[in-house]
Amino acid sequence: MIIVYGLKNCDTCRKALKWLAAEGMEHTFHDLRKVGVEAATVADWSKAVGWEVLLNKRGTTWRGLEDAVKNETNESNVSALMAQHPALIKRPVFDAGGRIIVGFKDEQRQELVRA
Repeated sequence: MIIVYGLKNCDTCRKALKWLAAEGMEHTFHDLRKVGVEAATVADWSKAVGWEVLLNKRGTTWRGLEDAVKNETNESNVSALMAQHPALIKRPVFDAGGRIIVGFKDEQRQELVRA
């Protein structure tokens, strides 16, 4: 069972869910904004893929943070920041049997097929 973490209104998350269904891959969706996510879970993802990979710096949430917060963001505090602001998490995040995959490009799709 693949758990897909993302946002309901995220186009990439919707594409991923549609693709998983078309591939017949059993999955469930976890809406980060509605349900939330624990900082410890985000920390585990960061350990698996690297916090720089997991942090979404392209969105309006990141741009809206104060410069001081952005400048002080590091490995020790980023998990709490992402748990507080789920839109800072690059999406989607797949938990495929404990294997964490971030994003939905060809490379990630191939990893999901192998998972």
